[in-house]
Amino acid sequence: MLRAGVSVLFYGAIALAAWFLWPTSLGGCTTMTVVSGHSMEPTFYTGDIVLARCGQPAVGDIVVYSPPGIGGDARIIHRIVDGTPDGWTLQGDNNDFIDAFTPTDADVVGIAKIRIPKLALLGSALTSPYVWCGMIALSLALLMWPRNDDEDAAPVSGGSAEAPEDEAPADPVEQPDSLALPSQKQDEPELGATDPDALQEAARS
Repeated sequence: MLRAGVSVLFYGAIALAAWFLWPTSLGGCTTMTVVSGHSMEPTFYTGDIVLARCGQPAVGDIVVYSPPGIGGDARIIHRIVDGTPDGWTLQGDNNDFIDAFTPTDADVVGIAKIRIPKLALLGSALTSPYVWCGMIALSLALLMWPRNDDEDAAPVSGGSAEAPEDEAPADPVEQPDSLALPSQKQDEPELGATDPDALQEAARS
């Protein structure tokens, strides 16, 4: 049950992000603009990325617009300070003069909603050949880094070690015959003999 709930939240977040970030070039309503210059400081700085959404602009909004009469992909991001949908008056926050263009609603690409600081500078860095050479060199160094021998050693299992089945047990040690203990019972002469012939023989000797 918990896993199903997490999956619903995950896919819901993806769908919401896709809806919000879908670009106008693909029929969506979001435009990404990279800030260049100092005319909008301190609101925006060079290298910032601004996400703008389509909508009805009003005085005070920061909008992205295409300058009338200029072809190509030229875009300007400034604040509306006066005007009407038939012709807006715009000015940069850091400028002391108004723009030379008076765009209409048809020229407005979107209203600024989200600022991502300095992300464009990161993108420029990732496209630098020096950065790529450094990343490749780092990857090669990690691949050639010596491995620890302890990690390759097989773990030692607990318990007493057993001899291999193919190895025969050692022969028992044989005691030499010379080390055999003598019998405790010795042949002793019998005492108290009463044979007369034996006594006489003993007396003559």
